[in-house]
Amino acid sequence: MTAATIGVALDVSAVPADPAGAGRYIVELTRALGQRSDVRLTLISRREDASRWQDLADRARVVALVPSSRPARLAYERFILGARVDGLRGEPIDVYHGPHYTMPAGLSVGRVVTVHDLTFLEHPEWHERSKVPFFQAAIRRAARDADVVVCVSNRTADRLNELIDVRAEVVVAEHGVDDDRFRPGEVDVQALPEGLAGADLIVHLGTLEPRKGVLDLVRAFDALAVSRPALHLVLAGHLGWGARDVTGAVRSASNSERIHVLGYVPDDAVIALMRTARVVAYPSHEEGFGLPALEAMAVGAPLVTSADTVMAEFADGASWLAEAGDPTGLERAIAEVLDASPAEVAKRRSHGIERALAFTWERTAAVHVEAYRYAAAKAVARNAGPEDNMTDR
Repeated sequence: MTAATIGVALDVSAVPADPAGAGRYIVELTRALGQRSDVRLTLISRREDASRWQDLADRARVVALVPSSRPARLAYERFILGARVDGLRGEPIDVYHGPHYTMPAGLSVGRVVTVHDLTFLEHPEWHERSKVPFFQAAIRRAARDADVVVCVSNRTADRLNELIDVRAEVVVAEHGVDDDRFRPGEVDVQALPEGLAGADLIVHLGTLEPRKGVLDLVRAFDALAVSRPALHLVLAGHLGWGARDVTGAVRSASNSERIHVLGYVPDDAVIALMRTARVVAYPSHEEGFGLPALEAMAVGAPLVTSADTVMAEFADGASWLAEAGDPTGLERAIAEVLDASPAEVAKRRSHGIERALAFTWERTAAVHVEAYRYAAAKAVARNAGPEDNMTDR
């Protein structure tokens, strides 16, 4: 390591081809780190996935080490990857970053782990049963053995310190917005999914699972739709764990013909949907950060989100709020937006755009680099031989 540059190995092997949630964070962090002159970036990818990451960060070194299947990937990371990182030839590695709760055993370099939220500990019922003990153990291990734990919000950092005995340094690095794409502008009608142009849209973007409040949203829409025949609900995002409950609620809704379950949609469709939406609804019960809500603000979309969440904190004064888990309250909040005066909507939209400008991926990357430098220095001290620690007598 030199004072000017630091060698970072970023593990991108868990990111699917169509990233959402934490995957979006890893993609945007990779892009931002790849543009910095003070970072020598090595990306650790799955064996068949190198070209995607090389295209994203063309100055980075991509090392395609990790098996594709999830069980093999997790076993490889836990027991083999640490030695492989330490043994990489060429540009030296000063710090390893596991951006999704986990890290390998046996690392001699600095150790950084990102913890997104604490729902595996606080609400295990929101997750696949098989994943809960794995991620509970991973979070506790990161808090104990990492040099730095990066949290994506102050809310996550506070809960981490309340729930676990944390020995690592805790750093908060909030997400950013790609303002080249997420900004106010004309609606690209051609990018809208078929049949949605001209409709009054309530839009939800994000993984479809119960913890995201999608069941509440379907019920709220069904009540609103009775007296609003032009209103449609768009659910855009991967089908997540528990999605059977969501699709069942859609099928049983009285106005199911006006509910559009689109699955994953490309970026141009996401932006077109946000720009045309009468309301972007993000009623998640809990998030580490809640990136879709921030992106909706950046576009200038009227936003309804959940009170007493991190989204309510960064959307202060720019959104309409409802208590999480309250379909009737969510119905009222959406109705407030639909019935609000143009001046009131414009005021909150303007405030949201202004607040979103403060969140950039460049700022996020800068906080990470400081965390990397701290972790690398801790590793140097940890690895120093006895003779290096002796003082003159």
